[in-house]
Amino acid sequence: MIKRALLALAALAAVSAPALADQALATAKNCMACHAIDKKLVGPAYKDVAAKYAGQKDAVDKLANKIMKGGSGVWGPVPMPANSQVNEAEAKKLAAWVLSQK
Repeated sequence: MIKRALLALAALAAVSAPALADQALATAKNCMACHAIDKKLVGPAYKDVAAKYAGQKDAVDKLANKIMKGGSGVWGPVPMPANSQVNEAEAKKLAAWVLSQK
């Protein structure tokens, strides 16, 4: 019985914790200097990115690649620089978090 309660508690924590943890990662990696969740700054709002890539099966991989290597032309004339301080696992975590913004 205690084991089930602990598993339920762990599942609940896993559902609520990633949003904060991934925003903390975005802040730590300086993503929030150019992006915000719900408004355009230098780059697009994360909610707009999520809407643009909604339903695309390869969206996490596409965005993770853009996070690491940068890109241009998709959201206007200002290019997104490469983020060499972000490794592949972090990029995928950030991409999944961005795509979860509604």
